[in-house]
Amino acid sequence: MTTSTHPSVAQVTDAPPQVNAQVLGDTGLQSQVLESNANAKRYHAWLCSMAQPYLGDDPLEIGSGMGDYAQTWLDGGLGRITLTEVDPGRRAVLQQKFRDDPRVRFATVDLDGTAPGDYSSVVSFNVMEHVPDDVAAFTAAFHLLRPGGHLVTLAPAFPALMSEFDRSIGHVRRYTRENIAAKYRGAGFDVVDCRYVNAPGMFAWFAGMRVLRMTPGDGPILRVWDAAVVPVARCIESRLRMPFGQSVLAVGRKPLGERIG
Repeated sequence: MTTSTHPSVAQVTDAPPQVNAQVLGDTGLQSQVLESNANAKRYHAWLCSMAQPYLGDDPLEIGSGMGDYAQTWLDGGLGRITLTEVDPGRRAVLQQKFRDDPRVRFATVDLDGTAPGDYSSVVSFNVMEHVPDDVAAFTAAFHLLRPGGHLVTLAPAFPALMSEFDRSIGHVRRYTRENIAAKYRGAGFDVVDCRYVNAPGMFAWFAGMRVLRMTPGDGPILRVWDAAVVPVARCIESRLRMPFGQSVLAVGRKPLGERIG
């Protein structure tokens, strides 16, 4: 592990893997959900595969959690990644987990800033729904990227699915394809891909979170879902664009030779 002093990024400093932004929610509950998601091995691998084509040679992950996505990308051959995390407990986990890995750098990133960077990609999985000013965060990501770099966002889909659990974990919104694509364009991105992910999960979320008011957790239901449903959903959604899903994946590209501001 090394600590980043990325040469052209003013808001990436010699500091722990920190995100300077208001990110809402119960951090203990967030960590429990991160651990449960990591245990859903097939689902985790599916999500990682969606970002893989856009990572490039020098990605920045916003909200690295426990480092599970980063570890999967590194195991897949990624040569370098920079990690950030807003929660002090999870920052400590990241620093311990990757302390001897020279491919991993830690950084402090200001999501309200507009200082230029040179990252090949900025990746945020289940982060932007926690950020009150997501437009400012998308704009900050635009500036952190080199021309031609990609912003990859995975976030909860459909406002109608907002539940008490969403609110307790700090979700201030759920997205549609249309509104996240519009925010990308407003930040200066060309939209490369914008699609719904995990169509069966939308119905499971509605039944479990909205109707039964359950809390997601590791257990037999999750393991059966991961083993039986996820492979089928992944196969179908690799061939068909679904009109709905539990999450939305948005990929934007910073135009070559163009900056805003």
